[in-house]
Amino acid sequence: MDWIVYQRDDCHLCDQALAVLAEAGWPEFDSVFIDEDELLEARYGLQVPVLQHRRSGRELRWPFDAATARAFLQDVT
Repeated sequence: MDWIVYQRDDCHLCDQALAVLAEAGWPEFDSVFIDEDELLEARYGLQVPVLQHRRSGRELRWPFDAATARAFLQDVT
């Protein structure tokens, strides 16, 4: 898959981001939970949720809406 959503367990902002991505008609993505990964925790900390394009490394950080997500998708692909 080309997309990753970095998130935490029990994260209401992450739940909101997933709802926005569903609204935007987002393609499939992998969910990666940073809670138990020291490197990801150090990188993202409280910045989750973060949407990342795997190949380019470009990221869209919360907050974003469906229109912003769609624009990001078009810009990256």
